Amino acid sequence: MKEADRLDKIAITVKSHRLLKQLLQENPVLEEIMRNSKNETEALVGVQHWVMEELRKHPEGYDYYVNEHAGRERFEKLTWKDYAAIRILDYIDNAGREFPDPNLRGEIAVSNPIKLLWLAVNKGTGGAKPYFFEDMLHLFRQFTGVESKHPPTAEQVLAWMDRYPSAMDPRIIKLREENRDRIINILIDMIDTGEVKSGTYQFSEGMSREQKFLQMLRWWDEYTFHLHFAVRSPDLLNRMLGESLDPDTMKLLYEAEEKGIPFFVNPYYLSLLHVRVPYFAIGADLAIRHYVVYSKQLLDEFGHIVAWEKEDTVRPGEPNAAGWLLPSQKNVHRRYPEVAILIPDTMGRACGGLCASCQRMYDFQSGHLNFNLERLRPEETWSQRLEHLMQYFEEDTQLRDILITGGDALMSSDHSLKQILDRVCEMAERKRDANTTRADGEKFAELLRVRLGTRLLAYLPQRVTPALTDILADFRRRASDAGVRQFVIQTHIESPMEVTPATREAVRRLLSAGWIVTNQLVFTTAASRRGHTARLRQVLNDVGILPYYTFTVKGYMENNFNFATNARAVQEQLEEKVFGTIPDEFHERVRTFPDDPRNMVENMYFLRQDASLPFLATDRNVLNLPGVGKSLTFRVIGITRYGRRILAFDHDITREHSPIIHKMGKIIIIESKSISEYLQQLEDIGEDADEYIDIYGYSIGETEPRLGIYEYPDYAFVTTDEYSNLEV
Repeated sequence: MKEADRLDKIAITVKSHRLLKQLLQENPVLEEIMRNSKNETEALVGVQHWVMEELRKHPEGYDYYVNEHAGRERFEKLTWKDYAAIRILDYIDNAGREFPDPNLRGEIAVSNPIKLLWLAVNKGTGGAKPYFFEDMLHLFRQFTGVESKHPPTAEQVLAWMDRYPSAMDPRIIKLREENRDRIINILIDMIDTGEVKSGTYQFSEGMSREQKFLQMLRWWDEYTFHLHFAVRSPDLLNRMLGESLDPDTMKLLYEAEEKGIPFFVNPYYLSLLHVRVPYFAIGADLAIRHYVVYSKQLLDEFGHIVAWEKEDTVRPGEPNAAGWLLPSQKNVHRRYPEVAILIPDTMGRACGGLCASCQRMYDFQSGHLNFNLERLRPEETWSQRLEHLMQYFEEDTQLRDILITGGDALMSSDHSLKQILDRVCEMAERKRDANTTRADGEKFAELLRVRLGTRLLAYLPQRVTPALTDILADFRRRASDAGVRQFVIQTHIESPMEVTPATREAVRRLLSAGWIVTNQLVFTTAASRRGHTARLRQVLNDVGILPYYTFTVKGYMENNFNFATNARAVQEQLEEKVFGTIPDEFHERVRTFPDDPRNMVENMYFLRQDASLPFLATDRNVLNLPGVGKSLTFRVIGITRYGRRILAFDHDITREHSPIIHKMGKIIIIESKSISEYLQQLEDIGEDADEYIDIYGYSIGETEPRLGIYEYPDYAFVTTDEYSNLEV
């Protein structure tokens, strides 16, 4: 007997019965169909006729349902009832489909919600959980008009934003100073007792306690100090946090240590966490705290985690999931024709801390990347490999954008980073010169954009030193002569509480070097609270950072704790971010921002004033698909008996892709938690679930168009249409 057949025979719970009774009482037509159908097939047909008849009354909704690629314009014309009707019909069209569920280590998930309703009504079985019935109850309320959409006002969104203080708040600054002083005193004791030893950071004989403290304050501004004294154990973590972690949290951290999940939290970042919770900022540090403290789900899954992105697994000599042939399986990642990711063999393979929801956690479980910084110092062979990688980029016909990341690009030493940038600049010059001998229509794409991916603006802003600033400014001057026109620091700031005075100074230096700074937010549960992401955009704008992407959390059950559903990502986009939408008449003005990085703060401020915007919504809400590309174009086509939605994603049709996407079809995502579980988790961290109630209705998404500021500049010539390094 199949597992699904066995589950069909399991009785539903009392709570499920009560929710089912409520569903039938509110929907007499549905009850009639269910009770008069001899089997689930008749029930499917009956519901399909009922819903289709209603949907045909609204041609825009029906047109969206039957069209494969509907597009953003049609999406914006859908009514609230259309969403529900399309979802019910998609449930029926996909009834009985089986999907391997990576959340359950490959167990087969079957979607047949109408059958589950029929079984529950007629036999009291089907095994569907209350989360399933809660989702179905809201679905039919939406379809029948009992529940309508209640989008918030601008005033409401501003009130939500006000819940989250910035790290620039003088009261927060004072708290962080208290934290810093506590950590410094602990480190003084550890050095004095010989608990930690350092050839660099040691006290002269005879120094008083006050002198040691003042010395520590000077060291605090050195990024190497924080890397050297990074916390690597639960006990030291708790000690640094003033013994404030509760026993349950400590138990989890001990289990994580036993399982081999590494710890690496530097003193600066620890100083951002509340020990004494302030009345005016209760829960304000949760988005940070949830990056440091591991979840039960991560512990349970560690050892069974699989790679999220298919191009992460490449066999030598074979194309990756997107069809690209790569010069190195560990140094180059690639999805799109115009973009390549460069991961150097330097300390840039490490990060300034370990994020609990890191998509590379599957690699940590194999013992790689475990913050052994000494092992990551460049070997002699790296220089030769780097030249080989540059040759690959030089000979590629479509490449125009290199993202240097890791790990973290700024974890590389100044010497290593300058070496990489020098080679990139030389490659760009050679590529440009080679094009002079090629005819129009045969010319290769030249390098237009260089990006550095880093989280150190949050984890360790002290890394942005005057010396690093000079290296970046010098590269910009030389690379501009080679035709590069866009210079981007692509950072990851998760919370307004991470944008400290030190972060602001680091951003100022980067802007002064002629690089713009853009942010990629990971939309975790804590970050997805009402108003949190909108407030982050505002605080980022204040220091000169442009929001770039708002990412749904990647990964499977190991990231269940931090996962916010895609429905919430759409809700945030349409109900909160919308109040930062830049009017068309200002788009050209935004496009010119990269031409004047040094005045970014002022330019963003005056644009917000002129357009009467609380923040600039320059980012796109997307999911980094485990296939190829980023997208938020999806429809909910199924739901498991546990209430977890099944989404079918299409690719973002607004950008260039590898030709392989024409063979790939839709990407199926089974979410790791139900809407009800997500709302319960929000309540557990102090939120009012009623503020999110429309979330159940968001079952369709369409990827937003990109602003012109993120488009590539045009060439003064015609490039070839031919692809190199591609095997489809």
